[in-house]
Amino acid sequence: MFVTRFAPSPTGYLHKGHAYSGLTAYAAARAAGGRFLLRLEDIDATRCRPEYEAAIYEDLAWLGLEWEQPVRRQSEHLAEYDAALERLIAKDLVYRCFRTRSELQNEFAAAPHGPMDAFRGAPLPPEEEAQRLAAGQSYAWRLSLAKAETLLGGFSHLTYFVEGEGWTAARPEVGGDVVLARKDVRTSYHLASVVDDALQGVTHVIRGVDLIDAAHVHRLLQALLDLPTPVYRHHSLVLGPDGKRLAKRDKAETLRSLRERGVTPAEIRRELGFD
Repeated sequence: MFVTRFAPSPTGYLHKGHAYSGLTAYAAARAAGGRFLLRLEDIDATRCRPEYEAAIYEDLAWLGLEWEQPVRRQSEHLAEYDAALERLIAKDLVYRCFRTRSELQNEFAAAPHGPMDAFRGAPLPPEEEAQRLAAGQSYAWRLSLAKAETLLGGFSHLTYFVEGEGWTAARPEVGGDVVLARKDVRTSYHLASVVDDALQGVTHVIRGVDLIDAAHVHRLLQALLDLPTPVYRHHSLVLGPDGKRLAKRDKAETLRSLRERGVTPAEIRRELGFD
């Protein structure tokens, strides 16, 4: 059966870009006679707020979407992401990275050919790592592309199906040694998303073209964790008057404010192409 999901983060109020993504997935599920799931990516405890979560339910219901219950909240399933990370640790596929964000930015700026596309690193010598851990230094668990490539015998056989494009070769190198967890944040978007899609039986991942590169990383994680690979569809983005995609950080007008101005769900759906 066709199963897809919409997975917003409750870090702000939804805007028309979210509406388009949610409606796209919902329409696809209905057209296929399948299931539509709502999932909350609320692992960022510093930015997620209960009022934003409540607003997600209100906004989506206002748009006419219906979803299965219960809603999966990632913050309630950290043990499952821990277990996936432990599997990767046991296979020696991850390492502790103690570099700070500012250190990484300086490295990127000093690259001889301009900014590096993705970070590649290696574990510290055991004695130095032990000293840093004893000192309580923060670190991130990074996926080692080098170790993964050795284990799998290369990446050339990793493929996934993209609707409208066909079979696509995965290029995990676009993400580099991605962060899978931090000392103070037990999972990342990449790891949680892959684990959730498998556990929820998601057959079709429908999301914006801004997440095309994520599919390459997710395909690698699926191979390393022996998880199924869904079909992918990448939809276009809703752009603002400045030609840039709508974003919370740019204070795009929210569905909440549109509703308060008297805009109707029918008008939103019509504008976004869902008559």
